[in-house]
Amino acid sequence: MIKNTYTVIGVMSGTSLDGIDLVHVSFYKGETWTFKMHYSETVPYSKLWKEQLQHGIRLNSKDLKALDAAYTSYLAIVISTFIQKHQIKDLDAVCSHGHTILHQPEKGLTLQIGNLPQLADEIGVQVVCDFRKQDVALGGQGAPLVPVGDALLFSEYDYCLNLGGFANVSFKSEDIRIAYDICPVNIVMNPLAEKLGFSYDDKGKIAAKGKILPELLNDLNALSYYQKTPPKSLGLEWVIKYVFPLINSQIHTIPNLLHTFSEHLAMQLAANFIEDATILITGGGAFNTYLLKRLKFHKNLKISIPNKEIIEYKEALIFGLLGVLKLRGEINCWASVTGARKDHVSGVIYKKK
Repeated sequence: MIKNTYTVIGVMSGTSLDGIDLVHVSFYKGETWTFKMHYSETVPYSKLWKEQLQHGIRLNSKDLKALDAAYTSYLAIVISTFIQKHQIKDLDAVCSHGHTILHQPEKGLTLQIGNLPQLADEIGVQVVCDFRKQDVALGGQGAPLVPVGDALLFSEYDYCLNLGGFANVSFKSEDIRIAYDICPVNIVMNPLAEKLGFSYDDKGKIAAKGKILPELLNDLNALSYYQKTPPKSLGLEWVIKYVFPLINSQIHTIPNLLHTFSEHLAMQLAANFIEDATILITGGGAFNTYLLKRLKFHKNLKISIPNKEIIEYKEALIFGLLGVLKLRGEINCWASVTGARKDHVSGVIYKKK
């Protein structure tokens, strides 16, 4: 049944492996879409789960199938606990991204685990999930998917930039939405900070103490991905193949590596914006004041940092909206963004038994 108000839980697990983001949110359909976030929470991954998800790409099909089942059950426990903790009732759906293990759209492959039918059974709520697979089957990148939400919920900005495991941007160009991954961010920065005993580089303080490594900076900036035109997207495989070998070949201190990588990020980000543009920045990288300082050094920009809840939960929020659009039978994936053969209604609906 099509209606004007939907209450859902949006669930997101990003490549930076910070944890599982959950947001209880209501969406209202008037002349435009509006929303109200009720509760939000991040459930950090244990060391064991983080290792399992990091190494999932190396598993054979049998072990990967087992990991998928185990992760789906774990996700169900996390979501059920969130529902019980906040005494949430009358949900239209749980809208879940799952966790990306494999993303090779050029080969027609993408895999997000945690999207099995058992999720709806174990939670006891209707689930909308597995948003990327159909787009890749239609010849698209399967990413980024958030730009639909950027356009419907945050259209007042010239650009919407998310700094998570990867940096992705979306913007309007000649009446169509363009979006793509720019470069890796926390998927590289966090493992470096972990070598010093920190889960991340708080506000970029470690990076700020380092020095530039010119050869590494040049090699990073010379990576061929940056010359490709959109639609384009990045995955862990690309980072393992091209970025980690460059960083690991350097016998240097962690501050110098973080400093150089931050400069690389600032340069790559700046190259994608026009002067004096308004930019909404979300994701964990929005708290990295050193990185934002270097971005402003390379390009004059009007940067807007929203409240903490939107910074941390914008992707989970938008996957909630993508699920609502799926329930309404409305397009939630644009060919102009992903390169698919057509706009389409993406995702799978699982009814509780």
